[in-house]
Amino acid sequence: MQFAFRRPSGARSSAHLLRLTTLVLCLLAAAACGGSDASQTSSETGTPTGPAPPRTTFPMPPVNNSGSAAAANSQSFTLLDNRRARISDYQGQVVVLDFYATWCGPCRIETPHLVEMHRRYSAKGLRIIGLNVGGPQDRGQVPAYVEEFRIPYMLGYPDPAMTQLYLSDDDRIPQAFVFDRKGRLVKRFISYDDSMPAELERIIQASLAAPAD
Repeated sequence: MQFAFRRPSGARSSAHLLRLTTLVLCLLAAAACGGSDASQTSSETGTPTGPAPPRTTFPMPPVNNSGSAAAANSQSFTLLDNRRARISDYQGQVVVLDFYATWCGPCRIETPHLVEMHRRYSAKGLRIIGLNVGGPQDRGQVPAYVEEFRIPYMLGYPDPAMTQLYLSDDDRIPQAFVFDRKGRLVKRFISYDDSMPAELERIIQASLAAPAD
């Protein structure tokens, strides 16, 4: 089963509420005309309920050409100790960039697996960076989140431009981006699924085994 949360957004929430209200009114109108039509409309417009693996395509950013790769790797974030950093600072290492929030249920399921990946592979050149996109009020919850899950990897907050670049096409969380030693995007995981940890580990192992030059 696939799990994901969407980041809160004022404009997105208002638009979503308007669409939802319109849909409800349409369904009520259809129900007044005939119950079977209402059921069909609801089925056609509802969220699919069948199991589905996490999306791993990455239409954005297409970072395997020089221009877009440079843009993706030059985006900045602030670590918990207020140091500034960029993905390019970790060239030569395999980087897992994870966007999460402490209130996000699927993120909380994913986090222990990231902790385990760090334990297994950090000495071999893996760098995991968790970036909180839960909003200003969520920042105060991060220390407790670190303590709860005993998170050993780096955590921080992305600049707005970085969030826009990485999540503008799909803002569901968690999202994990895997970069190889050359700074190229290898895999993008959107949301969480039970198959995700094994697939993530497979990608990490392959990326660590590949030459850096």
